[in-house]
Amino acid sequence: MDDLTVNGYRLPSRELEWRFDPSGGPGGQHANRASSRVELSFDLRSSGVFPGELRVHMVERLAARFQNGIVRVVVADSRSQWRNRQVARRRLASLLEESMREPTERRSTKPGRAARERRLQDKRRRSEKKARRRPPTIE
Repeated sequence: MDDLTVNGYRLPSRELEWRFDPSGGPGGQHANRASSRVELSFDLRSSGVFPGELRVHMVERLAARFQNGIVRVVVADSRSQWRNRQVARRRLASLLEESMREPTERRSTKPGRAARERRLQDKRRRSEKKARRRPPTIE
């Protein structure tokens, strides 16, 4: 397989680890015998592809996806191993690209005037509905 390019960084094919297994599911004997399920792994922590600071940032962003420091993508969408390989490469690239991005900071905002009016109107309606359920008061 070819090297994988992610935002201008080239991941050499020797650092990508492929594993193939039977996918299971529908497909009869073909599904039982063909190894079309693809698992693509990349060791981000020990790779020298990304500069140190960027790699630390990526490791923090992908912490939930790690298993022993390795980013893993599993694809069994298609019956074809070749198609699953292409999908796995795209998914790994997009996962790494996403981890490179700086998260945008949320700016706190206030609800607009119309939203406040709607909320108060809903509160009034709910209050009136509950008031109608109560027995009438005798004065």
